[in-house]
Amino acid sequence: MKPSGSPDDVIPPRLLKEVFPLISNSVLGIINSSLTLAEVPHAFKHAVLQPILKKPSLDPTDYYNLRPISKLPFLSKFLEKIVYEQLLKHLNEIQVMDICQSGFRQQHSTENAHVRVFNDIFLALDSGFHVVLVLLDLSTAFDTIDHDILITRLHTWAGISCSALDWFRSYFRNRSARVMLDGCSSESQPLRWGVPQGSILGMLLFNLYILPLGAIFRKHAVSYHLYADNCQIYFSFKPTQSTKVLSDCILEVKLWLADNFLHLNDSKTELFVFSPYSITATHQPDLNYLSPNVSSVISNLGVKMDQALKMDAQVNNTVKSCFYQLRGISKLKHTLSVRLLKSVVHTFITSRLDYSNSCLYGISKAALSRLQLVQNSAARFLTGAGRRQHISPLLKSLHWLPVQFRINFKILLLTYKSLNHQAPPYLCELVHYYNPLRALRSEDKLLLAVPNARLKSRGERAFSVCAPKLWNALPLLVRQTPTVAFLNHA
Repeated sequence: MKPSGSPDDVIPPRLLKEVFPLISNSVLGIINSSLTLAEVPHAFKHAVLQPILKKPSLDPTDYYNLRPISKLPFLSKFLEKIVYEQLLKHLNEIQVMDICQSGFRQQHSTENAHVRVFNDIFLALDSGFHVVLVLLDLSTAFDTIDHDILITRLHTWAGISCSALDWFRSYFRNRSARVMLDGCSSESQPLRWGVPQGSILGMLLFNLYILPLGAIFRKHAVSYHLYADNCQIYFSFKPTQSTKVLSDCILEVKLWLADNFLHLNDSKTELFVFSPYSITATHQPDLNYLSPNVSSVISNLGVKMDQALKMDAQVNNTVKSCFYQLRGISKLKHTLSVRLLKSVVHTFITSRLDYSNSCLYGISKAALSRLQLVQNSAARFLTGAGRRQHISPLLKSLHWLPVQFRINFKILLLTYKSLNHQAPPYLCELVHYYNPLRALRSEDKLLLAVPNARLKSRGERAFSVCAPKLWNALPLLVRQTPTVAFLNHA
């Protein structure tokens, strides 16, 4: 657990961790008493709120652009961590969590969510369907949660009862907070709603709170994906088909949110219509009551999507950001060791090149060359090589795969995890071993079934199509690899 706490902590968290062996019996006594008596100490319920901008480019004077991060006492986080582990184990055993919820769950990530959503969109377009994608914006979702409704959700959906439920009642009762900014502090105020952002239990409790949303989407046969309070729904339809199903679904979602003290921000809800390759996106579904902001580019969990799905906007943003970071790092070159410099480059450059890069499979050579230029510049910066020096030996000396191979490797890594149940179920169901109808010599080679696809720029970019192709091209010895570590060095 990270040694972070509250300004109100009497003992700094780092010092507390160092002396923990000396005071462990006393700390464990407090924890066990809290769990046994179903009572959370009052001092554990006070938070110091420190507002931070959601994005650096936003206006800091607009309160809606600020995220209130709760700084809680370190010992309260210690208690929450223990409760979190027990609650998560229980939820996994009864399999109550939404399969399409990727937020803050083990073996789940934003990239997993991207891969599934992109896969479904590519396959629908390849089959000649239009796809409408709606990104629903929930305003201050964590701050308006009703505690009584959440307690009911814990009881009816998660099966929590008796003293365990009483502990959660105590957890929410008599909470308070004060705001601290630039050394100034406000008066302490009671918190009657919401779960603290920055707490360990907060995200998991929020996921439980919005569990009924999935039932609404399934009722209307609308595809969806959730990442905490990020909600995206998508619906495939023919040009002659009505989109009333989607309209009815969004209307019911809006009513449910209102009944549960959550608010759908119509002005920030975005709508995108993807069309088959040969058809222009002229068909707009009738969702006027939502007043959606229709734009040519949207940002979906950190990935910029354009209506043609060429990913040019994402590439442009990545290249711009990486070169900006590289210029800043170059000023530190003479003050850091080579080892630290490599670490900084990986943190600020490589991480950006690799973020959800599995969605870049099949993009144009021109776009790939721009990303490769970033990696080449970073390699020359680290090695001190000149522009005329060939790049391949430099990348090899740094043990860096070129950008195209990094994309392929990421897809292969996700494929391996999906085959070995180390990925979310919604990815595992996309890849299947090839089972021939009659005995063939290839049936014991661990090949995957490759679905048919019509369009290179659509269906062949779907994970369920490109992943088996890349996997089948690997040597048998690599396909038989027992661990991810072995795959990394294959």
